Amino acid sequence: MSTANSKRKILVTSALPYANGSLHLGHLMEYIQTDIWYRFQKAQGNECYYVCADDAHGTPIMLKAQEQGIKPEEMVAKVREERIVDFADFFIEFDNYHSTHSDENQELASLIYNKLNDAGFIAKRSISQLFDPEKQMFLPDRFVKGTCPKCKADDQNGDNCDKCGATYTPTDLLNPKSVISGATPVLRDSEHYFFDLPKFEPMLKEWLHSGSIQTEMANKLAEWFEQGLQQWDISRDAPYFGFEIPNAPGKYFYVWLDAPIGYMASFKNLCDKQGINFDEFWSADSDAELYHFIGKDIIYFHSLFWPAMLEGANFRKPTNVFAHGFVTVNGEKMSKSRGTFIKARTYLDHLNPEYLRYYFASKLNSGITDLDLNLDDFGQKVNSDLIGKVVNIASRCAGFIKKRFDSKLSSNIDAPELLADFQNAKASIAQSFEQREFAKAVRDIMALADKANKYIDDKAPWVSAKDENLQQQTHDVCSMGIHLFRILMTYLKPVLPGMAKEVEAFLNTELTWHSIDDTLVDHDINKFKALMQRVDMEKVEKMVEDSKESLAAAAPAPTGPLADEPLADEIEFGDFAKVDLRIAKIIKAEHVEGAEKLLKFQLDIGGETRQIFSGIKAAYSPEDLEGKLTVVVANLKPRKMRFGMSEGMILAAGPGGKDLWILEPHEGAQPGMRVM
Repeated sequence: MSTANSKRKILVTSALPYANGSLHLGHLMEYIQTDIWYRFQKAQGNECYYVCADDAHGTPIMLKAQEQGIKPEEMVAKVREERIVDFADFFIEFDNYHSTHSDENQELASLIYNKLNDAGFIAKRSISQLFDPEKQMFLPDRFVKGTCPKCKADDQNGDNCDKCGATYTPTDLLNPKSVISGATPVLRDSEHYFFDLPKFEPMLKEWLHSGSIQTEMANKLAEWFEQGLQQWDISRDAPYFGFEIPNAPGKYFYVWLDAPIGYMASFKNLCDKQGINFDEFWSADSDAELYHFIGKDIIYFHSLFWPAMLEGANFRKPTNVFAHGFVTVNGEKMSKSRGTFIKARTYLDHLNPEYLRYYFASKLNSGITDLDLNLDDFGQKVNSDLIGKVVNIASRCAGFIKKRFDSKLSSNIDAPELLADFQNAKASIAQSFEQREFAKAVRDIMALADKANKYIDDKAPWVSAKDENLQQQTHDVCSMGIHLFRILMTYLKPVLPGMAKEVEAFLNTELTWHSIDDTLVDHDINKFKALMQRVDMEKVEKMVEDSKESLAAAAPAPTGPLADEPLADEIEFGDFAKVDLRIAKIIKAEHVEGAEKLLKFQLDIGGETRQIFSGIKAAYSPEDLEGKLTVVVANLKPRKMRFGMSEGMILAAGPGGKDLWILEPHEGAQPGMRVM
């Protein structure tokens, strides 16, 4: 805990977002969490800096830039421009937002590598890898798919099987294919560079149980030691978008080597601009504090590889690595087809960013459990807490102060004990913010808001205002309401910085943590303006609708011999790979009143029921279809039709008309199976 007399030096980072796409709500939870904690530390008077950067290197970015016909540097710059605006609009207040593709990062990555190499922590040896003969490049794990060697499931990734959970190397895959070109890869040898992680095992064991990460994460990481730490491959072969390894032509640093160094590079860039002493924060004997906020999926890199690299290069290790869970929406993984994969800009097009900041804060704690954004609860909580409780206090009192008392607060304190309760909550609320128990802080603040509203209800200034003999009481009560409101908004300022700024303009004073014990007696305030509108659930629904994406276009069922129709334009393999074809069981089929060609289907696609309208009425009677199987485009954007919502497309083969064919149950397919 900080005090007014113990100014701390703190450097805070969030995980570097990969520079190949737009920010979405899953990303934003982490940046909002970090920003709230950072703002709280600044409010305590600590010297605190918050830096981040785009993670700009790697094969995916190189290939995506090729698809767009531009250089990787151009793509990274374009993404950066978009992100900076999105972050600012969500009140994410970085001291510096940089890029891993920077001079500072290349300098520091080379420095750390050379230090590790000089100390004997870098090894070289030849390895066999899958090579795409068409693209003339080695294939990272994620760019190879094939049949699982354990359960024989098709279309599995190069390093693990989604169906049985097995882990393996890409060379173990059966029938491997390059995701990039579709070609069958071949094995080739190449010399690679390895960081000797096993040499740091004693240090890592001690560091992991020093309180530097959450206990559950430390226990999870213990599995790595049971299996035995392995040397870490830190090199990649050309072509590769990244930094070339010193004295190793054609060899590049693996993106995960220079990505965390990006924290140092972004801070170095800030130091050079503002005259901050870099070594005070990064030297091995630094007494500054360093905190990384990250998702639980990248804990291995930040709590094994990263501290070992820092130790080996004689830099300081993180004070703490704060891992968090994922964001789900309405209890499920974010989904493009359901419209719950919501981009930052799509949210901002419809809703106030501080709704989301508050909702996330009301759910966040120091653990690593997933956070569910339930959209109904989201609307109810924001409306109940922020509008119905907090803003309500000011709106009930401000009008009387302006109209009857010339916008000046009373010189009296009507309820000193109640005021003291609000002021004395400072220590416990500060502790909750410090420990990242934001949900507890919010609960305590809202409990105070309930007390303030009860006080106003009991005193009923709207009644006393009608009695000429009770004008001083009215003035004292409404002024007291404003005092309580000011303290509440001071506590909420790290969460709601935009609204806090408007409150500062209204109250004609700055909201500072250290002025909570002061009281604005005989103080002039300005005209009260609406601080926040209620969440409009129609806008929430519109946001969801606008977030629904499809990677396939709707098309009517064929009506004649396909041989007589011209072929469509050619597409790339990658375009086709985006289409998710699934086996579906027809649960129910029925006629659609008023439609000549359509049937209405209820389909089971493997634990999920979909409603789809399909124009195959000429080929089948509905009663003949129930219980049979068909193929559907599962990731087709739902389409609102005159008869209802259609959530996919049924595919049926045949010449057309009455000659269309679907699958019978005995043919061995199961609902939910992917079609290759």
